[in-house]
Amino acid sequence: MALEANVIDRLAEHLERCQLEVRDTTKITDEYPDLDWQDAYAIQDRILRRKCARGARLVGLKCGLTSHAKMKQMGVTDPVFGFLVDEFAVPASGKLERRRLIHPKVEPEIAFVLKRQLQGPGCHVAAVLAATDFVVPGIEVIDSRYRDFKFDLKSVIADNTSAANFVIGGVPMRPDEVDLRTLGVVMEKNGQVVALGAGASVVGHPAAAVAMLANHLSRRGQCIPAGALVLSGGVTEAVAVDAGDHVALRVQHLGSVSLRFV
Repeated sequence: MALEANVIDRLAEHLERCQLEVRDTTKITDEYPDLDWQDAYAIQDRILRRKCARGARLVGLKCGLTSHAKMKQMGVTDPVFGFLVDEFAVPASGKLERRRLIHPKVEPEIAFVLKRQLQGPGCHVAAVLAATDFVVPGIEVIDSRYRDFKFDLKSVIADNTSAANFVIGGVPMRPDEVDLRTLGVVMEKNGQVVALGAGASVVGHPAAAVAMLANHLSRRGQCIPAGALVLSGGVTEAVAVDAGDHVALRVQHLGSVSLRFV
């Protein structure tokens, strides 16, 4: 690690305060260009620790930048991973206050709920499918704390991969009941189609992203626990939203889920 523990603590506090106080900041690698991958995930871990110390509960994990469209949109080449806590959850068809977000965007997701733990290394698609209880549609709300949504890979990892909120719903289905690669995905904003895709847009198979997450965690001595919710990554590019917008996601065979920004 390139940074001292006190610097990691300070950066974690800074990024979380930006989230809680709804204000943006310059990317942290502007000040710390030598920040390495371990530092970035250590900052993310400290943010999670801060939230849990105040009573938040870890409910899942997320994969980010897993579609070619999203990688191109954000100018990066590798997936990133973050955490989900209960305070991020929005009820299905619920409302989300725009004033609590800096510059929100939404992206369509195929979400996995595990019935047993997933452990790397060597995790693969078949192992993910065998460990999955069911899959459902999900909408992730991302909200980078960095000014103008501009960041590098290490900065966005430290910022918990721009995690803000999520909603899941639809019809839970076992993974052996559907072909996750060919599932059609349609996202609408205010009744107009704004994004189209298929499950294969997520690194060839959504379960492959979950396997990548398990293998990433194994290098850190961790695993994906039983019962965890895993967002496998945006199927399409993210779409900006504002107060008054209604977003609906339809996934073939899995039904629909929606939320409204007020």
